[in-house]
Amino acid sequence: MNAPSLLLAPALLLAAGAVGLAATPAAADERTCRGTLGAVTVDDLRVPQGATCTLSGTVVQGQLRVERDATLRASRIRVVGDVQAEGARSTTVTDSRVGGSIQLKQGGAAAITRVTLPGDVQLDQNRGRLSAASNVVGGSVQVVGNTGGVSITGNRVDGNLQCKENSPRPTGSGNVVQGSKEDQCRAL
Repeated sequence: MNAPSLLLAPALLLAAGAVGLAATPAAADERTCRGTLGAVTVDDLRVPQGATCTLSGTVVQGQLRVERDATLRASRIRVVGDVQAEGARSTTVTDSRVGGSIQLKQGGAAAITRVTLPGDVQLDQNRGRLSAASNVVGGSVQVVGNTGGVSITGNRVDGNLQCKENSPRPTGSGNVVQGSKEDQCRAL
């Protein structure tokens, strides 16, 4: 290589790298919630371990995640993706719209009230009192292995209402289910 070529080579590599970076899509920004968020729009939202987050009128463009021993109190929110809680102390979602599913696993108490969503509601191995009331669920409601008591009342479910291995058995009434009511939820 001659001297001008040696000088151009690093510049060409740098330019090629910059083009590659520009073509890479940016990752969604994740916001952490400790305290209160009002009517703001965020990308992904995370309630960190042990924190308490209160949402009122908040729009989440991605996922809403509640971590171990955290508490979520959400009212009039809109979530484009899923609401997921694993090991959370308490999760409450009221008068809201969720674009995906709600999955609450191995946590404490939870209440899902007047929520509209196209996906599923999964309440799995929670130990606190659970309530699902007056929701419109496009998928199925699955309630499995919970030990704090479950009330399922006045929901419209396009899929199935499936309950098993809950102690005590779920209670409730007035659920309109397009699919089948199964196992412990047969009479609800």
